[in-house]
Amino acid sequence: MADRDRQSWWDVPVTILIAIGVVLLITTFLVKPFSIPSGSMENTLGIGNRVLVNRLVYRSRPIERGDIIVFDGTDSFVPAGDVPQRNPLSASIAWVGQSFGLVAPDSTDFIKRVIGVGGDRVQCCDAQGRITVNGIPLNETSYLYPGDAPSMQTFVVVVPEGSLWVMGDHRSDSADSRSHMGDPGGGFVPESRVVGRAMVVLWPLTSLRILPIPETFAKVPAPAGS
Repeated sequence: MADRDRQSWWDVPVTILIAIGVVLLITTFLVKPFSIPSGSMENTLGIGNRVLVNRLVYRSRPIERGDIIVFDGTDSFVPAGDVPQRNPLSASIAWVGQSFGLVAPDSTDFIKRVIGVGGDRVQCCDAQGRITVNGIPLNETSYLYPGDAPSMQTFVVVVPEGSLWVMGDHRSDSADSRSHMGDPGGGFVPESRVVGRAMVVLWPLTSLRILPIPETFAKVPAPAGS
């Protein structure tokens, strides 16, 4: 009886460890929860909202304009020398907590909307104050923060191949590609730094919904010469 009791006692922690291991495998390779750290994507995503990030989607299709992506901003939004260093123990604890969506993302992790992909010419603004991509104006009313202009900063960029031009939906409160044009990366995010696409808002439950690509991006033609 004593041996059976000891075996039953061990069943609980072993089951818990297996469950944790399965979750960590899923969040490392398939999907990952991500907690929204700022108001740069309001009203699409509010501070504290949790989204589910698909880590596999870009193995089956390219990154598209209008996607909401999570990416590592090292060397684009954050100089490599400014990346905070953690000791192995604290890094492991943070990784586990982030995998379960219980810990805030690293300061190098960002979530923004893709406005331009490689080869695109992105410009602000036309005579009506709209951002244009390859000469076609975007109708951003479905996701732009109420009262915000598409951009108060003028710019004309051609996105390098393998890179992205990203912006927050709350344009007046978003330090996005526009804010980093003078940095070595020119404000462009390498596709290799993309973690995945935010697909679903999970929390709060009252905000549960899928995050689709706005229809306006379907009107944008391929860049010239592609």
